Amino acid sequence: MPKIGDIQLPDFPLLLAPMEDVSDPPFRALCKENGADVVYTEFISSEGLIRDAAKSTMKLDIYEAERPVGIQIFGANLDSMLQSVEIVERTKPDIIDINFGCPVKKVVSRGAGAGILKDIDLMVSLTAAMVKHTDLPITVKTRLGWDDDSIKIVEVAERLQDVGIKAISIHGRTRAQMYKGNADWKPIAAVKNNPRMHIPVFGNGDVNTPERALEMRDDYGLDGAMIGRASIGYPWFFREVKHFFETGEHMAKPTMQERVEVARRHLEMSIAWKGETLGVFETRRHYTNYFKGIPNFKEYRMKMVTSDDSKGVFDTFNEVLDKFGNHRFDYR
Repeated sequence: MPKIGDIQLPDFPLLLAPMEDVSDPPFRALCKENGADVVYTEFISSEGLIRDAAKSTMKLDIYEAERPVGIQIFGANLDSMLQSVEIVERTKPDIIDINFGCPVKKVVSRGAGAGILKDIDLMVSLTAAMVKHTDLPITVKTRLGWDDDSIKIVEVAERLQDVGIKAISIHGRTRAQMYKGNADWKPIAAVKNNPRMHIPVFGNGDVNTPERALEMRDDYGLDGAMIGRASIGYPWFFREVKHFFETGEHMAKPTMQERVEVARRHLEMSIAWKGETLGVFETRRHYTNYFKGIPNFKEYRMKMVTSDDSKGVFDTFNEVLDKFGNHRFDYR
């Protein structure tokens, strides 16, 4: 069974990917309850932490029930990254993860995220310095390469391991691909099959059904799956994957009452954590998936995503239960 440093994980763990404006404490709590083995925070700017920017420091909030939890930081300036490690240590996470994979232009243009894939030597030296600067296990999330002509992930992963990282998660796309096309897991398997590799190698990208997770485990031989978009507004995904692993059968989809109850709790926790206005606004992105594929639902979804206060959303939840009862829909 894989370990991250001294953290023992189950066989083929499921990890919640760090996702901007998604992987906040309320959402992480729901995913944890539903079977996520390791959760990661939203990615946090090292420069923002040093400036004590409110949005960056708020992302450091972690709770005991989440453990093991990793805080993910990004940046390309050595001094800033080392200072941010010291700030992150004060919140006592279990893991510090370095983002070398974010493809967004505003991050890449600063040489951070996937931007550092253009300078592998810098990527390795920065990682080595961070490993030496903390006793917490350092992990890395990255992509296959900058583009199809620069995929050297087997070499890159080995070099990162050699300077002390404790696990690596690899998204099966290049930066040039962004999120288009299909994730290619073959290069990730090549990393795992490198006889010199001894740290866990987790796969990421297009793990959107239990069958795909099983394929990643059995056909590609990876140590675990990092799950992102499939879990947005659908924390049950982790439970469904584990059920499929154990039984070979699909779990029944959540009933309408279960969907409403989790959406309600999500909103309540978001308001408690970030206040009424932000809590209402930032939970909207999840409603489409909480109620995805349900017929004749557009009217209610529109109310949920346009209500400016929580009362409007809670009232809509009650309307939904009155309309649909506790029907179980065989939809994602």
